[in-house]
Order: sequence, then structure tokens, then C-alpha cells
Amino acid sequence: AFDGNRADVSTMETILRMVERKYGKARRIWVFDRGIVSEENLAAIRKRGGQYLVGTPRSQMKRFEAELLNKDNWTQVRPEVEVKKVAIPQGEETYILCRTAGRKEKEKAIRGRFSSSMEKALKGLEKTIAAGRLKDRNKMERRLGKIQARHPQVNDLYDVELRQTAEGVRLFWQMKEDRMAWRESREGAYLLRTNLAAATAEELWAKYMQLTEAEAAFRALKSELSIRPLFHQKESRVKAHVMVAFLGYALWVTLKHMLKRRPTIVPKPSLSGVDSAQPLSPMKVLALLSTVQSADIVLPTTDGRQIRLRRITEPDTEQKSLLYQLGLSLPDRLQFQRDCSVDSATA
Repeated sequence: AFDGNRADVSTMETILRMVERKYGKARRIWVFDRGIVSEENLAAIRKRGGQYLVGTPRSQMKRFEAELLNKDNWTQVRPEVEVKKVAIPQGEETYILCRTAGRKEKEKAIRGRFSSSMEKALKGLEKTIAAGRLKDRNKMERRLGKIQARHPQVNDLYDVELRQTAEGVRLFWQMKEDRMAWRESREGAYLLRTNLAAATAEELWAKYMQLTEAEAAFRALKSELSIRPLFHQKESRVKAHVMVAFLGYALWVTLKHMLKRRPTIVPKPSLSGVDSAQPLSPMKVLALLSTVQSADIVLPTTDGRQIRLRRITEPDTEQKSLLYQLGLSLPDRLQFQRDCSVDSATA
């Protein structure tokens, strides 16, 4: 395990050694996001004869501006996703340009929100200076610095200058049109890098998308399954937590595939608030079934002891219909080891 404050990029060498020591050397394909990418890490993988498919920092995308703007040779892999394979002459690597319509709209909205906020702040400072309410240049620079610090996402899109004029110091600012044009063209786009050969852009993109499955697994564990990391004091409890998390996620994936095999299952209008326009997801199924719980019935006896019966609450009509469509049936009672709990027995 690594310290929580250790940078991901510095862990690669250790991970390579651990995997090879435990599973032996093999021509593995390493897939990871841009947070762990460095030239040193990729060189270490190549030195071991490994293959990789990795995300690439956006700073490198400028090298492929012409390919990004060129509308030819794009392959549509999903309704909103396009990819393009770009080979490097006399190189052993291939780059894959990817762009997503949904991601583009999201990034455009974020950029627009920050731009509006920064322009509003700049106009306010400009007006304050012009009105003579702020005359100290040092204070002007501090105010301007604060505005720029609050908007790092779009600060590079503006030319800003405090300039001496006949009327005194004035603030001048304007948008950098070339920077804005490049920002707009790259929104929704990302870059993959690989030393894999004889694979299409679509195949490489599909391989990289496996990362999203792994990331979705962590989100499911922390949110829908409510199995968040805890600060255990004993190693045995850490291992138990990992096992419970794995079992929970295995059941989650099982439910996901059950729903895929039954695409006709859709939520019906109900007071549960579940959207009736979309097929059911595991999260929505768990939300619908959240009131189905187990409960202990405790019956005191005349001699001071207790009889404990563990039962399951009765599902409502909608829940029964959902369970039937999934091919699931609830037991009347739960069976478990007597050394873990007591059922139909005196305590």
C-alpha cells in the first residue's frame, strides 16, 4: 500500500515489480489514465517488454491540432463518440484522438460559466478604476491578481493590462481570439497513446473504456453500495472490508447483467420518483427495493430468555412485479450460521 498523499505517477515502478513478482513476467497490456503517465513510467514498461494504452495530458494535444480540426478519417464508435488513429512517422507509438459530443457540451458550459464570471469581475474592476474609487496601483494589481487566481480555468484566454493613460491608470482587457478558437476546438476531445500494433482506433478506444468500468466500480462501492473506506486498526479487518466490498460489487455486476438480459424491464410511474422513461439501472433497482429489509422479531419468554426470529418485510405490488421480472423470489426467513446469530432459539 502507498501513503495517501503520494503522487500516483511515482508509484509505477513499485507496481511493476509487485505484479511481476506475484504473477510472473508477461507481455501485459497496461491501461491507465493520464494521472500516472510520465516518460519515465512508459520507458520502464517498454524496458520490461510490456505494452500500454494510456491517457495523455492535454498539453500534448496541441501537436495534433491539424488532425483534430481535419474532418476526414474519423470513425464513429458510438452515437456521440468519434475516434481517429494518428501514427507517428518512424515511431513505435500510435496516438488516438477521441471526441465526445456530451463531454464537449459539458466542458463548453463550464468554460462559459467561468468566462462570464471573470468578465463580470473585470468589468467591475475596470469601472471602479475609471470612476476614481481605486487610485493606488498596487491595490489595483492585487485586485486584478485575485480575479485571475479565482478563474484559473479561463485566465489564459484573456490579455489583461494596467496601462498609464492621460486620464491615469486604466484597466484594459480583451479575449485572445486564437486561444479561444483552440479551446473551442479541443473541448470534448482527449488523446490516447499506445505502443500496441495492428489494432484499429475503435478497438483501442474500447480497451481504454475498460477504465471507466473500474472507476464506476469504485463509485458504486462508495455511493450506491455505501461501502466507503474506513480507518481500520487491524489488518484482518482491512482484509474483511475488502472481501465484503468485492462480494458487494460482484452482486452489483450480477444485477447489472440480469437487467441487460431483460431490456424490457422499465420502471412504472410510482411515488418512488424513479424516472419511467429510462430502463432500470442497478442503482434504480436498489432504490425501488430499498424498503425490503430483514428484521428480528424478539419474543421474551416467561423465564427471562428471548426467542429471536429473523424475517423479511413484505414487498409491495411494484416490488413484487420487479422481483418476478428478474426471476427472484424472497425466502420467508433467512438462514445463517448459529455461531453468528440465533434464530428460533433461546438466548
